[in-house]
Amino acid sequence: MSEKPSPTRPFRGYSEEDVPLSSYAAIMGVFNLLFALALLAAKRSGRPLPERMELRDMLLLAAATHKLSWLVTNEVVTSPIRAPFTELREVESPTHVREEPRGGGLRRSLGELLTCHFCFGQWIAALLTYGLLFFPAATRLFASIFAILAITDHLHQLYQALVKRS
Repeated sequence: MSEKPSPTRPFRGYSEEDVPLSSYAAIMGVFNLLFALALLAAKRSGRPLPERMELRDMLLLAAATHKLSWLVTNEVVTSPIRAPFTELREVESPTHVREEPRGGGLRRSLGELLTCHFCFGQWIAALLTYGLLFFPAATRLFASIFAILAITDHLHQLYQALVKRS
């Protein structure tokens, strides 16, 4: 017979490991609250939501999201953002560190978010999209900086590969 769920412990029985499901739910709630607030602010300001995004804006925001999510989740220079939620495991290069989430509950969940460029990328993409809605010129300028960095990163890697090959 299956265990009856407790109203105070809805996630009991999900896993024998300590999985911070309540914290994940809180983070998802904040993400969705920000989306709802952006929609409400757009409605109150009289800004129409775009029927669709222009391809050039999607490509710009995609490149910027790629670079920003990597920068925040992996680079040495952004360690102070992650430090309250992570533990340093290894400095892999002058620009890249390997960290692991620490603690429990919300602290651990935020550590997981801040060490996963795929997970954090969703937040960057959303914030840049909201910025495009409310402050298009400033958002395009900001995103352009990080898109340019993303492209130059790949050009550096291509150059290094070509030098090694020759």
